Amino acid sequence: MPGFELFGSAERKEVNDVLDSGVLMRYGFDGMRNGHWKAKELESELQEKLNVKHVQLVSSGTAAVSVAMAVAGIGAGDEVIMPTFTFVASFEAIMMLGAIPVLVDIDDTLTLDPQAVEAAITSKTKAIMPVHMCGSMADLNALTAICKKHNLLLIEDACQAIGGTYNKKPLGSLGDVGCFSFDFVKTITCGEGGAVITNNESYFKHADHYTDHGHDHEGLDRGAETHPFLGYNFRISELQAAVGLAQARRLHDFVAIQKKHYTILRDALSAVPEVTFRTVPEGGEESYGFLNFFLPNLESARKTANAFKQSGVDACFHYFDNNWHYIRKWDHLKNLKSLYPISNEVKEGLKYLQTKTFEQSDHYIARNISCLIKLSWTEEQVKERAEKMKKAILEAL
Repeated sequence: MPGFELFGSAERKEVNDVLDSGVLMRYGFDGMRNGHWKAKELESELQEKLNVKHVQLVSSGTAAVSVAMAVAGIGAGDEVIMPTFTFVASFEAIMMLGAIPVLVDIDDTLTLDPQAVEAAITSKTKAIMPVHMCGSMADLNALTAICKKHNLLLIEDACQAIGGTYNKKPLGSLGDVGCFSFDFVKTITCGEGGAVITNNESYFKHADHYTDHGHDHEGLDRGAETHPFLGYNFRISELQAAVGLAQARRLHDFVAIQKKHYTILRDALSAVPEVTFRTVPEGGEESYGFLNFFLPNLESARKTANAFKQSGVDACFHYFDNNWHYIRKWDHLKNLKSLYPISNEVKEGLKYLQTKTFEQSDHYIARNISCLIKLSWTEEQVKERAEKMKKAILEAL
C-alpha cells in the first residue's frame, strides 16, 4: 500500500485504450468506444475479487459511504453508530444526508467495541458502521448479532482494508452494503475513486441510478433515460477506471507483498517485550496494509514516534496527535463549523460531543503506532527498516 508504487505498463495500456477512443465518460458514446468499457470491466473484476453480486463504482470512498447509506434509506434524523477512530469522511458522509453520527469507543482491535455499540443504540439508530481502519476489522460476528437483534443495517467501511477477510469472506461483503476507496494512497488506486458493493439487488439498482443524477440507464441512449428519483453526480471516469482495472487485476499480488513485508517487521518488533499488537478477531485476516502496535503508555509512544522520524523511519503515525483520524482533534465537528446550515435536529443530536469523553479510545490510540507497509520496498530495505524500528523503540523506552 499504496498501489501507485507499482505503476507500470499495465496501467499505461488501459489508459491508452481510453485516450485512443477519446471517450472519458463511463456512459454513452457507444459508437466511439472501440469496445472499451473500463468502468464496467473494473466492476466485473471487483465482483470476482470480492465474491459479491453487485459493484457500483463511484468517484471516491467518501462518495461510496454516502451512496451506501442513501440507497439503504438512511436520512434526516437517523442515527448511525461509528467509531472514534476513522477518517473524517465517515461523519461527513453521514451528515451530508442529514443523519446524525453517533461516535462510540474502540477496543484493542482499533475498531468498534461491540459493548459500546450496544450501549449507544436508541430508537433513532438506523445503522452500525464499522470502519476497518488500517487494514483490519472489528468483531463482525458480534456486530452482526447486534444488528439482527435490533433490526439495524450493517454498513462496512472497508476503504482501508481491501484484501482483508473475515471467516474467509472478503471485508466489505459481510454487511448489507460495503464501501471501498481507491484514492491515491490505497492498496489499489484509481487516483480518485471508490466502490459500493452489495448482494442486495434493490440497493444496487438504486446505487446505479443515484450516482448518475437518478438516470435509470434503461433507454437506448442518454436522452431516452428517465429519472425515477433524485440523484447526484458521483460518477467515476473511464480514465480513473482504467487505472483501477490494471491495479485490481494485481490485488492478490499486492496483498502478498504487503504480508511478506508486514511479517518481517512484526517478527522483529516481537522481540521487544514492551511491544504488543492490535487484536485481530478470531476468523479475521488483515490486508497487511499497516502494522499497528502498542507501547506501554502515551509518553513512550510519543518518544517512539519522534525516534522514528529522527532515524529516517517514515510513514508511521501516532494518531493521538493527528487531526484527520481521531475524535480528539475534530474541533470542526464538535463545534459544528460548517459553510452550510446544519439542521436543528442534527445540532441537537450532536450536543453529546460537547461533554462526552472517550477514555477507552484514548487508552488505545494514545499508545498506538501505525506504520504503512509499502509495496516498493526490497527485502533488504524491509530488514534494514525493521532493525531501525527496533532500535528506535528500545531507545525511546
